[in-house]
Amino acid sequence: MKDYFVYILTNFTNTTLYIGVTNNLERRVLEHKFKVQSGFTRKYKLYKLIHYETCAEIIDAIEREKQLKNWHRDWKWNLIKQTNPDLKDLWEDAEINSA
Repeated sequence: MKDYFVYILTNFTNTTLYIGVTNNLERRVLEHKFKVQSGFTRKYKLYKLIHYETCAEIIDAIEREKQLKNWHRDWKWNLIKQTNPDLKDLWEDAEINSA
């Protein structure tokens, strides 16, 4: 069974958020960190993984991504701070690197 991920990135100063969905969290975060593609995350230097959720079905992951994108900024930050109050880069966590 394949897992899908909804993830949130921010920049060094925690001022901008990006919400995405992927079937390979390790690969996708590395693409952001190494600026593989041009676009929003590259322009605003969004490389810090501060939140992610796992879904069993792609349809659920896409639905959750849409839901989060429609949330107010404060709601997003409240969600992030529930699981990551120090806003550390979760990429540093060995468990994520083996996801």
